[in-house]
Amino acid sequence: MPSLLRRVLIGSPLPTDRAAHERLSKLMALPIFASDALSSCAYATEEILLALLLVNTAFFAYSLPVAIAISTLLLIVTISYRQTVLAYPTGGGAYIVARENLGTLPATLAGAGLLIGYVLTVAVSVAAGMAAVDSAFPILHRWRVELCCLAILLLTLGNLRGVRESGALFALPSYLFILIMASILGIGAYRLASGLGPREFVTHTAHEGGLQMALAVLLMRAFASGCAALTGVEAISNGVQAFRPPEGRNAATTMVWMSAILAVLFIGITYEVHAFREAGSQIVPVHSGEQGGETVVSQLARTIVGKGSFYYVVQAATALILILAANTSYAGFPRLGAILARDGFLPRQLAAVGDRLVYNNGIIFLSVLSVVLIIMFHGDTHLLIPLYASGVFLSFTISQAGMVRRWLRLRTAGWWRSAAINGLGTVTTGLVFLVIGAQKFTEGAWIVLVMIPAIVWIFNKIHTHYTQLRAALSLEGAPLPTPRHNKVVLLSPGVHRGVIPALQFAQSISTDVQALYVEIDPEDTPLVRDAWERWGQDVPLVVLESPFRSLIEPVLTYIEYLDQLRPDDHIVVIIPEFVTGRLWEKLLHNHAGLLLKLALLFRRNVVVANVRYWIDESTLNSAAGSSKTLSFRAGQRLAYPPDDGSAEY
Repeated sequence: MPSLLRRVLIGSPLPTDRAAHERLSKLMALPIFASDALSSCAYATEEILLALLLVNTAFFAYSLPVAIAISTLLLIVTISYRQTVLAYPTGGGAYIVARENLGTLPATLAGAGLLIGYVLTVAVSVAAGMAAVDSAFPILHRWRVELCCLAILLLTLGNLRGVRESGALFALPSYLFILIMASILGIGAYRLASGLGPREFVTHTAHEGGLQMALAVLLMRAFASGCAALTGVEAISNGVQAFRPPEGRNAATTMVWMSAILAVLFIGITYEVHAFREAGSQIVPVHSGEQGGETVVSQLARTIVGKGSFYYVVQAATALILILAANTSYAGFPRLGAILARDGFLPRQLAAVGDRLVYNNGIIFLSVLSVVLIIMFHGDTHLLIPLYASGVFLSFTISQAGMVRRWLRLRTAGWWRSAAINGLGTVTTGLVFLVIGAQKFTEGAWIVLVMIPAIVWIFNKIHTHYTQLRAALSLEGAPLPTPRHNKVVLLSPGVHRGVIPALQFAQSISTDVQALYVEIDPEDTPLVRDAWERWGQDVPLVVLESPFRSLIEPVLTYIEYLDQLRPDDHIVVIIPEFVTGRLWEKLLHNHAGLLLKLALLFRRNVVVANVRYWIDESTLNSAAGSSKTLSFRAGQRLAYPPDDGSAEY
């Protein structure tokens, strides 16, 4: 049943030779890798306005210059990362660039920043998607956290099905969002140009801030908030190997498409919000944590097309693209995690490829972390945004610095031009990282700035463990192995048909065998001794008294005694176990053998083996007409083991 459910949810396994066919075309890769960046225009303008609202709505006029400055930064980052993609077609992004050109510490810093960014991408995107749903249907606000968790679950299942299937699933909503937003901006531009003005006047009350600050500080704060629009730009460089050949060129082209669409939508939304405010519509950002909060994109849509059917289409497309924007992380996080795992900085399970040729463990790990964040911050976009951009811009800066070092080291044709481009990227993203850290520090950015060194420390501990383990397992300098004697101990819960196969197995692997019986009820011991004399095949039986009715402690004490007596021997502990055919029948037995296995799991020189005796329909039918007891001595029939199943492992 679990296997059938798995096949229904994520599909049948794919052979390894299908990996090449799972590669993506540019049109299919765009919605997978670019949905995060494209969807950020749905909340980036709102974050700028919220920062400016700290003083007064009169400062909203600065939102357009701030958006243009952020778009200029986007252009610089895109040109810089395009060079990275072409230079490193194997993928890995900032981590690979830093590892090859700057060393281990910068590489792990970049890797930590990217991993945090990917987790926050899922949390922010899903929370922003639910905010779009709230705007259209305020009654759903009370279920925000639950709906966010459900969305993450659906994203997890979609990505576990494989790269191509997730791309097909997410392509339509992504392209629908681009088309819908282009339509809204086009209609808005027409209404502004023709003098028609707002279709519906939005009159949200602005909560004017009482905070006074210098204009430069205010603009830097707005700039830092709006830089959330750039998160996700690096995802393509981390997943170049998901593209069809030529991987690097296809990835670079897709990155240019993504940045151009993002810039147009971002500047367009910001401009039309400002223009329609000038025309009399009071579009004001409302904190999403408040009951009945409405996003700026929702207010803009109502201003342009009213609250008719098309408005709900806009909100549906916005909610879908925002929720599916988290898919960028599902494309990038598992791949980066696999690279870090192969280098020994993360558990090696993250490098394992699952049935559907995706990194299952990385996908599940990302989902769990994202759900934790959603619960901690109550699914509130504005509480999560301050944590968002710090780690990403740190990785931007390290990546571009690594590229500068690469050009200076290789000095290929046109190296000075490439170094200048990446140098400009290093300086600008580095300054933005400092601005974001300073402006958003008290709002939560400090958490990321503390988490990054903590994650790097964890990376180093894991790497040290793997390095020491490799040295400990190396055969270099190791003495030639000498044969070791096996001391076999058969744990006998009594004498029944399930014990006989275990006894036969014990005798097949060693001539030094003894049976061990723990005396829980002294009245049963004579019966067990008599039965063992007949069925034990001359194997000695050791009876351990247990006055406190403990099963595990006497066994552990005896095994430790044998180990001290013969420290150079292997002690093979054999546990007989009968297995019933139905699930509900398994629940009727005590499964003491499982507890014994767990207790012996970490004992030196101890090998544990289970010998199972299967009780199915044929076994039950053949035994139905026979006696349920064993004859221990002539003329006397004794019922052992007891019918209540107490004597079993």
